Amino acid sequence: MRIEGKKNRIRHCLPVGTPFNGPAIEVRDLNFSINGTPVLKNISFAVDAGEYLGIIGPNGGGKTTLIKVMLGLIKPDTGSIRYFGHELDCYREKHLIGYVPQKASETESRFPATVEEVVKSGRTARLGLFKWFSADDRAAVKKAMEIADITKLAQKTIGRLSGGERQRTMIARALACEPKILFMDEPTVAIDVTSQEKFYDFVEMLNRDMNLTIVVVSHDIAAVAKKVGTVLCLNQEMVCHGKPAQFMKEEYMEKLYGKKVNLIEHGTH
Repeated sequence: MRIEGKKNRIRHCLPVGTPFNGPAIEVRDLNFSINGTPVLKNISFAVDAGEYLGIIGPNGGGKTTLIKVMLGLIKPDTGSIRYFGHELDCYREKHLIGYVPQKASETESRFPATVEEVVKSGRTARLGLFKWFSADDRAAVKKAMEIADITKLAQKTIGRLSGGERQRTMIARALACEPKILFMDEPTVAIDVTSQEKFYDFVEMLNRDMNLTIVVVSHDIAAVAKKVGTVLCLNQEMVCHGKPAQFMKEEYMEKLYGKKVNLIEHGTH
């Protein structure tokens, strides 16, 4: 423990390597506003290690903001975020948290880098700036590309890939750091419907076979309901948090979107 901050708030900081059997992520009493306008109100939930959580809600409901607060990219007004028992501010192993931001693949496609170079850049968080790649680093990059099934694309420039291939490259870049948690914000926005199905199958494999804790923001309600283990419904406030079958109830859909929603699964008529 240590005491910091204007109000001498007690921060929960465990020594590095301390065994911890609680949830991978804890969000407590989170509030965030912009110019006095509330964006997130009293958000509290936990994500267990190995869980696959889908965050859904309307545009402007705070989904991307929540992810950015959880990652420490923006500061909340009040509340706390903990990873493996450590408060975010004093968590020393942030390389264990992977992140694929919204439209990341579109941004990267403008640079004349190869797939392998993009994936290597993901190793920096663990390795540090201006450090030489070791055999372990090269092995981690190779393994990340193998997992994402992009080894054959290694020397292709990122701009020559399809949307699905670019998105797999972005995930490989995150995996190169050997994370325990992977955040993805709207990962299928620039991908066609057929590729979306394959992409969600791939993410499901990461969760199942690697025991990777996954938090994904998605606008695709049907895909989320079909693939994830847990759903968090967000519209500034937390509307519901539980198994997919629970959030499919009409009362929750109306709280989220203000009207009835017709769910259409891909590949059905």
